[in-house]
Amino acid sequence: MKQEDKTVAVSQPADKMKYLSELAVFQDLTPREMEELNRVTVLSTMPRGRVFYRPEETSEVLFILREGRVQLYRISPEGKKLIISTLGPHTLFGEMALLGTKMHNTFAEAVEDCLICVMSRSDLERLILNKPQVALRLLEITGRRLREAEERLENMAFKGIPARLASLLLRLAQEQGSNDITGLTHQDLAESVGTYRETATQVLNDLKAEGYIEIGRKRITILNPAGLTAVAES
Repeated sequence: MKQEDKTVAVSQPADKMKYLSELAVFQDLTPREMEELNRVTVLSTMPRGRVFYRPEETSEVLFILREGRVQLYRISPEGKKLIISTLGPHTLFGEMALLGTKMHNTFAEAVEDCLICVMSRSDLERLILNKPQVALRLLEITGRRLREAEERLENMAFKGIPARLASLLLRLAQEQGSNDITGLTHQDLAESVGTYRETATQVLNDLKAEGYIEIGRKRITILNPAGLTAVAES
């Protein structure tokens, strides 16, 4: 990872090891192994707008997101942005390059101020050699993310904008555990379904007029999940 002046290492809180031990990927580690993991990981703050990595950069670290949100996205040759995934707390990123080609194929950018744990490639490789279960859990995470990406690509290939947006809203509600979806602008939603902001705004207004959703500032409330599901499946 290329270090920038904006990256600030913070003092390691007493609960960092407790936080790491609660992550599924590390649940097979012994207390002694957790102590070593706590020693080799660095807790850092990353400001909004920080780009962690770009396509074709070599992978040197695994990122563990403790607080904030990170977008994984690609840029088309025409300069159009397509969001692949928006990650929230307790998720990992950068693992695909570590496990595969050693090169990234997306941008990763902080869309909020973030608190992350960083683990070096060499420390991760040593952990995997000593604890193969960690590699299996990383593969599970990677496989799930690939399945989600394939589902989104299928939606974009075969569904219209209303169905794409309805599917996205239902998925976000499930991820956030609430019918109140917060923190996303109309631009974010548009980039997630491969359309323009103006189009996304019009479709959202149509869904609101039908009584499926309510729209606020960076907040969308699903009022009729069954109706929205019908739109998503159309």
